Amino acid sequence: MEELKKHVAGNEDILELMFICMVADGHALLEGVPGLAKTTMSKALADTIQADFKRVQGLPDLEPRDIVGYNYVDRDNSIKFKKGPIFSNILLIDELNRAPPRTMAAFLETLEERQVTLEGVSMPLQKPFTALATQNPLKIEGTEPLPKVLADRFIMRIAVDYPTLEEEEEMVRIKQAEASTIAKKVIDLNDIIAMQQAAKQITMPEDVLEYMTKIVAATRKEIHVVMGASPRADIAFLKTSKAKALIEGRKEVNKDDIKFLAKPVLSHRIVVRSTGGIGVNGVIDGIIAAPE
Repeated sequence: MEELKKHVAGNEDILELMFICMVADGHALLEGVPGLAKTTMSKALADTIQADFKRVQGLPDLEPRDIVGYNYVDRDNSIKFKKGPIFSNILLIDELNRAPPRTMAAFLETLEERQVTLEGVSMPLQKPFTALATQNPLKIEGTEPLPKVLADRFIMRIAVDYPTLEEEEEMVRIKQAEASTIAKKVIDLNDIIAMQQAAKQITMPEDVLEYMTKIVAATRKEIHVVMGASPRADIAFLKTSKAKALIEGRKEVNKDDIKFLAKPVLSHRIVVRSTGGIGVNGVIDGIIAAPE
């Protein structure tokens, strides 16, 4: 975090959530209007672990082969495979919701299976591997929100908002200094893999487990909710809360971890009535504020 803060102004919670996502061996959906440093944060995170970083721009003509790769005939008439950018450690797809539905579905299927299958041949993705996809929160120039069934594949949704005045001033200072655009490596890929394994050994006490499942179940009973969170939200809570506890040097998950992760884990998994007057975050705040 200290190294990242040299290159990114503010956004500490966002950077922490991105790192939690990687340690939890999951993928994240970054939501915010263009120009809020989503690419900068992703690249800085990759630099601190010297990870292979690739970026793809979502376009209406983006095809699955542009992400996963394709077979081609070489000069000696042999068939070879050209690897796509998904064969990296951190893949950022900008404006995934601008890509055709077929491409989005193929991409998310690959994320779920952690492999690329082409003409009967399966190729595993690199380890560690984390996909970060961005989408605009509004219907901007031909974009539509990801369908819930696809968004549910991401372990969390991270809201990226406008910076405060102080953060914006610091951003300009960092840019003006131009000391180095590359963050220094502080840990390596093997450290990430070791942390992913260590996170699985973190325990979740019974009272925290019950609290977590009550929160997920409450999203299905809330009067303003049309569609509540599925049990996949429980698994997302389990993985991300263990990663957070590990990063903070604890051996157990606590209820504060669940509260901190509630919006990132639940906000893209529930549908709120448009006539209710209460947004997704308002619903989640109400559930968290209810007596335990």
